[in-house]
Amino acid sequence: MQIRRRQFIKNLVTASVSIALFTFSKISFGKWLLADFKHRSIEKTLQELFPDKVIKKSRKIKLKLPKTAENGNVVPITITSTIDNIESVYILSEKNPVPLVAKFTLDHSLEPYIGARFKMQETCDVIVIVKAGEEYFQARQKVKVTIGGCGG
Repeated sequence: MQIRRRQFIKNLVTASVSIALFTFSKISFGKWLLADFKHRSIEKTLQELFPDKVIKKSRKIKLKLPKTAENGNVVPITITSTIDNIESVYILSEKNPVPLVAKFTLDHSLEPYIGARFKMQETCDVIVIVKAGEEYFQARQKVKVTIGGCGG
């Protein structure tokens, strides 16, 4: 099969644009993520993510987590909530080297249902913080880690 000049140029331009977009997205998203996901204490993480914010405890956030994680490398979590107008959901693990495990941005018209798996270094509280409008709500649950984890 012979490739014509026009098809060759079209393929070359498509490949060049794809490589440029991929490279740009890696660089820009990497810098954005670095601000939130870095090594620090849980206190410092909460202070930087939610400066001067009052975070209220809420029973409207339901967490489905194991009480004991047999393997800290894979801890499943399911989050649901009946709070209206949720914009963001943050998952934090108190004793992980990087306490912020995940950050989800949602359309406020959705009722959130989030399922994920993450690593835990050791036994500690898992904290879920929900931003709804200008208010912040949280739910916590202690998870005992028996082996593994992100520390080894």
